[in-house]
Amino acid sequence: QVQLVESGGGLVQSGGSLRLSCVASRSILAFNVMGWYRQAPGKQRELVAEIRNTGSTNYADSVKGRFTISRDSAKNTVYLQMNSLKPEDTAVYYCNAAYEFPRRSDYWGQGTQVTVSS
Repeated sequence: QVQLVESGGGLVQSGGSLRLSCVASRSILAFNVMGWYRQAPGKQRELVAEIRNTGSTNYADSVKGRFTISRDSAKNTVYLQMNSLKPEDTAVYYCNAAYEFPRRSDYWGQGTQVTVSS
């Protein structure tokens, strides 16, 4: 069973920064992709950023230039550095780990709340 534990959420003013961490119970390089998703009240869960085991990254247009996903494989940890936060970034942020073969299998953390005040 895969466990993902997020931390680092909180309340921050608009323009501020936060860093989220996600610690996995197994080597993060074993997953094809790891990422951060978020879900705001009344909205669907959406991809924020992802990093493949090759190291390539992908970002939602709304966070490009402000958020950075990174990893430390020695610590089995994936990070999301969030700068220039906006009120619309307010959401529960979830860590995701996925195998893609033979078919996609997703694992989720419990989520961490990020609230950006204006």
